Amino acid sequence: MADAFSVIPASVLRNLSDKLYEKRKNAALEIDGIVKQLASSGDHEKISAVIKLLATEFTDSPQANHRKGGLIGLAAATVGDLFAFYAISQQIVPPVLSSFSDQDSRVRYYACEALYNIAKVVRGDFIIFFNKIFDALCKLSADSDANVQSAAHLLDKLVKDIVTESDQFSIEEFIPLLRERMNVLNPYVRQFLVGWITVLDSVPEIDMLGFLPDFLDGLFNMLSDSSREIRQQADSALSEFLLEIKNSPSVDYGRMAEILVQRAAALDEFTRLTAITWINEFVKLGGDQLFPYYADILGVILPGISDKEEKIRVVARETNEVLRSIEANPTENFDVGGILSIARRCSLCYLGKMLGVECFWQLDSEWEATRIEALHWISTLLNRHRAEVLCFLNDIFDTLLKALSDSSDEVVLLVLDIHACIAQDPLHFRQLVVFLVHNFQIDHSLLERRGALIIRRLCVLLDAERVYRELSTILEGEADLDFACVMVQALNLILLTSSELSELRELLKQSLVNAAGKDLFVSLYASWCHSPMAIISLCLLAQTYQHACAVIQSLVEEDINAKFLVQLDKLIRLLETPVFAYLRLQLLEPRQYIWLLKALYGLLMLLPQQSSAFKVLRRRLKTVPSYSFDGGNLKQAASGNPYSQILHHSGSQITEDGDIDQDNGNLQNGINFASLQQFKQMQQQHHMLAKSRAQSRNCSTSFLKVKEERDDCKLSLCFTLSYYLFSPLKNLSAMLLWFEGKTSDTSEDMLQYSKMECCQEMVERKIRADSEKQVQ
Repeated sequence: MADAFSVIPASVLRNLSDKLYEKRKNAALEIDGIVKQLASSGDHEKISAVIKLLATEFTDSPQANHRKGGLIGLAAATVGDLFAFYAISQQIVPPVLSSFSDQDSRVRYYACEALYNIAKVVRGDFIIFFNKIFDALCKLSADSDANVQSAAHLLDKLVKDIVTESDQFSIEEFIPLLRERMNVLNPYVRQFLVGWITVLDSVPEIDMLGFLPDFLDGLFNMLSDSSREIRQQADSALSEFLLEIKNSPSVDYGRMAEILVQRAAALDEFTRLTAITWINEFVKLGGDQLFPYYADILGVILPGISDKEEKIRVVARETNEVLRSIEANPTENFDVGGILSIARRCSLCYLGKMLGVECFWQLDSEWEATRIEALHWISTLLNRHRAEVLCFLNDIFDTLLKALSDSSDEVVLLVLDIHACIAQDPLHFRQLVVFLVHNFQIDHSLLERRGALIIRRLCVLLDAERVYRELSTILEGEADLDFACVMVQALNLILLTSSELSELRELLKQSLVNAAGKDLFVSLYASWCHSPMAIISLCLLAQTYQHACAVIQSLVEEDINAKFLVQLDKLIRLLETPVFAYLRLQLLEPRQYIWLLKALYGLLMLLPQQSSAFKVLRRRLKTVPSYSFDGGNLKQAASGNPYSQILHHSGSQITEDGDIDQDNGNLQNGINFASLQQFKQMQQQHHMLAKSRAQSRNCSTSFLKVKEERDDCKLSLCFTLSYYLFSPLKNLSAMLLWFEGKTSDTSEDMLQYSKMECCQEMVERKIRADSEKQVQ
């Protein structure tokens, strides 16, 4: 230190700490000359002493002017001994860098100026301090003083020039520093960082693309910045990188795919659009590198299909089509289970809204497009990887059943297609029908709203006869009789009205002449017994008119209720449709189809005369040619009125319409109805259930009625007793106390007596006694 004081005159040191900038500048010039003289003589020890003096006595001084003078002096010393900078750099640069965090803004300003002067003369040798300088500049870019920001900006431009020219810059050492600062929210710092990324990417020798995953998330984070300028800079940088990716033969798609998936679910629309655009390009370029990430990618693409922003929807739909067109093998890290999990959630619709279902899945029409595409994915996977999908069937089956309640018909039809594909195996077919019936049972609204659509579609996809046979088998043993009745009525209506079941109806019409038709009739008969009107409809369809008559005549009072009449009304109207055209034509031959005529008259007798159905059927029967039947022969009625003759039949010669040559008892053309026992037994169970419920309702009603009567009696009794027993008080509170047994104004005997069933009699005696006293 003594050598330094002997080298630098005291006046120079005094001027170096002067408050006037000009004096400090002149003192710095003198130090520059002194250092040059020492450097020319090779006296580097004294130069080191001078630098140490400036660093300790000036830059570390508590006086601001001393710190300013020390900074300008260090810059001058560097210029004076330029060739020995590398040896003295560790003494010069650290004091300057530490001054960047000085509390005095002017000191920070002069620190920038000093470092600028140092960097300008040493150039490439300056690189060894780059990371520390970058860190300091990052902080100064957000300085509160505008002058300091301006000085830092000039220094930053010089450092960028030096780095782009240098071959000593280490991108590997710089990237961790950049990654740490990418999530800073300060707009000035963000501009500073994007500027550096852009500059370094422009240097051919620096491979910024290889390190893109380290700062890609930070760039996407800047896309939602409130500053338009920052958003534009970040977008420009990302566009440049995407262009490089398209032209690069080697890219790490995997790491970046994870980042893009997260950003594609961002709240900011611009960020989502950019992320999905990148994903779209990655799917086209990435190939098998992206197989392990397909499930995650699909998890953001499917919701994007229903995004409120049209541009996002377009890109997401295109990406989804490209993804689905790629045929991958599960052995190639293609996660079938993961994709199914995503598709399952999306098919319900985030299902909260997006990603709320976790929803990817509350049922909401806004997400209909997403649910449709999710179901397309399940269908595609079933077609390509059936064995793998069936391994996860337990995970998706319940979800697929719930999707049958979707508000969209298109979604329901797609779900049914998937169910039909799964149900190609007999075991899964049985499971599907069982679960479907169970869902109808627990959710009657599903049966009402979607029952016809579901059953008709399944009949098209899985063969109508197979579906109806399985449903009949299940319903035959159904313990819930009410549900079984409702379900059978629904199936019967579908059978009679749906165009998809026309072949099934034709087969049933041949029940008396065709073994297959007979077998189907017998299969349905057992479960159709749950509903009298359903069994009558089935008999009319199968042309087993004699049995229809027997069923009609077996009906008892309990069967003919409002629900029965509603079903009968529907049947009468169906008789006027093309489905039953053959039946109406058979009425032209009453001699051959006498049981049909009798069945229709039986239905007519069950209908109220004022009902529209009664009038419809009566008009139809009026058109039947007027014949009378006597001893097995039909004769033209003299009056021409079909109601003027009574229809008779002996019962011993006619077993079924069209067959009047033999009496087979209960065996009608090969169909054994066992004297109606099966139908009667089933209806008996329904009657017992109805009676049990009626008794329960009666008991409940009686209990409530008795309770109301008791409450009324108690109230009346209370007021009566309050008048006769508490006449001095005559207030409600005393009456209530007496009734609760808490008053001391009455005798214990009277209190106990009042709580007995004969309390009313006591009151009446009291009234009569008082009346007698008044008379006396």
